[in-house]
Amino acid sequence: MTVKLGFIGTGGIAANHVNNLVQMEGVELSAFYDVDLARAEKAASEHASAKAYSNLDDMLDGSKLDAVYVCVPPMAHGDAERALIARSIPFLVEKPLGLDRDLPAALGQAVKDSGLLTAVGYHWRYKESAAIAKKLLADSRPGMALGYWMGGMPMVPWWRVMNGSGGQFVEQTTHIVDLLRYLCGEVTEVYAAYGLQVMDKKVEGTTAPDVGTVTMKLAGGMVATISNTCLLPVGHHVGLDIYTDQGVLELRGDTLLEITAGGKNTHQEVANPYFVEDEAFIHAVRTGDRSRILSDYADALRTHEVTVAANESAVSGKPVILKG
Repeated sequence: MTVKLGFIGTGGIAANHVNNLVQMEGVELSAFYDVDLARAEKAASEHASAKAYSNLDDMLDGSKLDAVYVCVPPMAHGDAERALIARSIPFLVEKPLGLDRDLPAALGQAVKDSGLLTAVGYHWRYKESAAIAKKLLADSRPGMALGYWMGGMPMVPWWRVMNGSGGQFVEQTTHIVDLLRYLCGEVTEVYAAYGLQVMDKKVEGTTAPDVGTVTMKLAGGMVATISNTCLLPVGHHVGLDIYTDQGVLELRGDTLLEITAGGKNTHQEVANPYFVEDEAFIHAVRTGDRSRILSDYADALRTHEVTVAANESAVSGKPVILKG
């Protein structure tokens, strides 16, 4: 079975998925939609059978697509997902799911009611290190975790404003929040402190905080703190450290370092997690087997709720309790 795919949005993350998909047999990139038709035409021109669209309904009604990738900025979610749900077209949507609670919650309910196949781009779950950590944690008792996303500001105009990205914790650090949930369980309480120290003076129009720390309680009794900054001129820590009665697990972009009383053991990443993620989605579209999908819309919605709760806590100065 040839799987015919469409893309809504043709930016950098879409190109990343495209680079994976063209390596897979039986996958046809058929349609590209973008609010900027020139961008859609450029993306489509690289694939013999593809067509560019500037009208979403025309693409969805005229292309007979088996599935669609939704790769839009945080503030642009809503119309695409509603259109796909209405037509029962499976989709993989890139994180975050939106800017606030209400829209993603409504979309999540619609997905649940329809039973539609979905996936969400939390690629850290597909890392070999995450699978190894999950097995190691089954034989230990974790007590706390420290997470990090310490780097610079992406110079995309919508990223530096809260009503465009939702801020760093919602748009970027969400990967670390999701990894925490995946490995350690559900978050029940969130308390956040944010600040804007530097970047509003360096980049005009910046409203997103450039420093933040979020402390969380988890259902199993663990506590965790995840901090982020986008004011650095260099990249620094990005990852999650988990402290257990057996030692420490340090998860980074390309390694898992296991530290125990017996010494240190490094597990190096080999597979491309984005490719594994895309393979899992295409397999599900082709066969109906969803078992390889590690993050669907319903699960990703819980991660999104944690990050939005952090934003709410930072404004109110009070902890936010999350429903079970």
